[in-house]
Amino acid sequence: MVYLIAALLLLSGSTWAQGPAADPRDMEGLPRLKDFSAYRSSSNNPYVDSNDDCKHPIPGETVVLADLQGPGIVTHLWVTVADNEYGWPRLARLRVYYDGYKTPSVDVPLGDFFGVGHGYERNLNSLMVRNSSLGRARNSYWPMPFRKSCRITLTNEGQRRITSLYYHVDWQKRDSLPPDIAYFHAYYRQENPPWRGKNYTILDVHGKGHYVGSVLNIIQTQIGWFGEGDDLFYVDGEKTPRIEGTGSEDYFNDAWGLRVSDGAWTGIPVAEGEGVGARLTGYRWHVPDVIPFTKSLRLEIEHAGWTYNPDGTARSGFEERFDDFSSVAFWYQQGVNQDLPEVPYGDARLPFGNAQQIEVEDAVGNVQTEKGEVSVQKEVFWSKDLLFFKSQGVGSSFTVPIGVPKGGRYEVVAQVAAAPDYGDYEITLDGKPTSSTTITWGLLDAVPSAAETYHNYEQEIFVANDHRLGWFDLAPGRHLLKFICVGKDARSGGYNLGVDDVVLAEVGQEGRELSPAPSPGSATPGSAPSPVPTEARPELLYRGQPLSAYMAQFRTATGGARADSLRAIAAFGKDAAPAVNEISPALADAAPEVRTAAARALAEVGDRAGSAAEALGKALSDSDQGVRESVALALREMPGSAVRALPALLVALQDPAPTVRMTVATALGRVQGAAAQTVPALAARLDAGESEVQVMRNIAYALGEIGPAARAAIPSLQRIQHLRVKYIAAEAIASIRSSAPSSKILWSVLVDGSP
Repeated sequence: MVYLIAALLLLSGSTWAQGPAADPRDMEGLPRLKDFSAYRSSSNNPYVDSNDDCKHPIPGETVVLADLQGPGIVTHLWVTVADNEYGWPRLARLRVYYDGYKTPSVDVPLGDFFGVGHGYERNLNSLMVRNSSLGRARNSYWPMPFRKSCRITLTNEGQRRITSLYYHVDWQKRDSLPPDIAYFHAYYRQENPPWRGKNYTILDVHGKGHYVGSVLNIIQTQIGWFGEGDDLFYVDGEKTPRIEGTGSEDYFNDAWGLRVSDGAWTGIPVAEGEGVGARLTGYRWHVPDVIPFTKSLRLEIEHAGWTYNPDGTARSGFEERFDDFSSVAFWYQQGVNQDLPEVPYGDARLPFGNAQQIEVEDAVGNVQTEKGEVSVQKEVFWSKDLLFFKSQGVGSSFTVPIGVPKGGRYEVVAQVAAAPDYGDYEITLDGKPTSSTTITWGLLDAVPSAAETYHNYEQEIFVANDHRLGWFDLAPGRHLLKFICVGKDARSGGYNLGVDDVVLAEVGQEGRELSPAPSPGSATPGSAPSPVPTEARPELLYRGQPLSAYMAQFRTATGGARADSLRAIAAFGKDAAPAVNEISPALADAAPEVRTAAARALAEVGDRAGSAAEALGKALSDSDQGVRESVALALREMPGSAVRALPALLVALQDPAPTVRMTVATALGRVQGAAAQTVPALAARLDAGESEVQVMRNIAYALGEIGPAARAAIPSLQRIQHLRVKYIAAEAIASIRSSAPSSKILWSVLVDGSP
């Protein structure tokens, strides 16, 4: 029997009460009248003449994609994003909360939830998930039922603003749900690398439900075939696995290795071979073969495969390996699971956690060319600028200097665009060929005998593909990355090339290779605090623990653990108000990570953290940009108290960081009872020639939110000529001139003339 399959809901039209159909091709239910109402929550701007239908979250900001009242079922998610931060699909964090619980039932990086790991964008075509537009249009059809409420959020845990976030959440409002309907869960975890002597665990969960899918990601830290590990399902506490596999490629229903493919229930969107650094992602939807459990389920996979001696000869065809593993488990469960540890935060989910993103267009004056010329193309795709090479044909080349801060082993990635007039290129680093390891190189420190050819033709401009060039031992100082034209696709109109960024990530040492697995019951990274006695209602717990447990952890924690405990306190939202007096002093902590986490926790508490407003005002002058961004977010979320920090907010409207200015502008638009001071300052910022689009947008929105009290700013709004801001300014003017909410104002109410 097929459980909870979205294809059945969409094709057969069957209701929950009628039960799941047995065959997705059964169309008999489609003509049957429905007993539910269909709705959508989206990023659409309700103002009739606005095309600003997206969100622009700065680092640390959470966007609520949907806040739904049940009973109901989410049937479809669609998300598309423009972002210019390396690995951003791993840095954006998707969470789904049911029935008011603090613990998310879905807690997964955005890209991994949609079946593609490593921060990559790739097409994927299955029944449960479909990614198109070169991986940029992400769709999920996992049914997500809920009885009381469903809140879906996306948090930017990167260090750059998400330029554009568009989304749809399609859902059905139901009168009721049958008692045997379970809740959809998805959970991300990683081990870089897995522990010695212990299988990699994809999921270890207690409760009653059924398992429906896996996404598994591998980064090879040594050559050769990694995938001899078997999948093992332990059901209801059984000591031996009830389901045993025969190899990693077999789990993904393939054989004799893995290669790029897709299908209804299983596929491989990423497969880069067997060399050092090679990536792989596979998905396996257990929809036709769900795995029920009544008490518990543990899914493991062995990390074993071929290993090699230092001279390159094979040592074993089945030996423990230490490649990097990450995964997503998908399952349905009765109630809300609270047992799983915290997901790693932000760039801790990237392969090495230290990526340095180099904007090569900034060095255009130092680029050397042969048979061609370079220039900078601005805003090629939503804040992405390109170093553009106008090529004269085969043999043309350009060389980009790259600075390495300190000696070490680095992974080098070139983010290269594709376009209708681009050519085929080889890339060398200091004269040595590069390759994305589509073949086995041989010795660990060897390099390929010939460079890989990168094909950059595409029917439309696409910015940008991650071309992983390899792992290199680099001395500190200047290195040369050379792009050499070797031909073009027959369909291409030219031999040109555009480069967005070059990324350096220090690989470092695999520190746990010689460490045994931790003993049962011992603490592991990301664990929740030890259980403490509590009478709190389950929905007031976060991962099974009350606020007091995390406060106790915060009092004794040091370093990164201190920031982790603040992030857990933030999960309690407004209910974390009792912790405000202890959080506020952390705004002056020596570590920027802790100061940032403290500000973000106060942002989640909102106006109930009003006593911290003055301390936040002082922190607006912090030397760290990330801290200032988070402080501005916190003041934005406490409009009833931010007046205490008004002088600091007015000064911060001139902050050198656009992300700070744009957030401060929004905060000023919400400060209650301060229009006399905020309106002139916001208008003056426009009149001073503010050039950042999103800052102008947010100033216009802020003035519109202030309403009639902002009439003096109408001339400043009328002078805006930027194509992407004019209609937002018009919306603001309409809101200022009318007492009606701006979302209900038609363009026809706008007239020329003085305010």
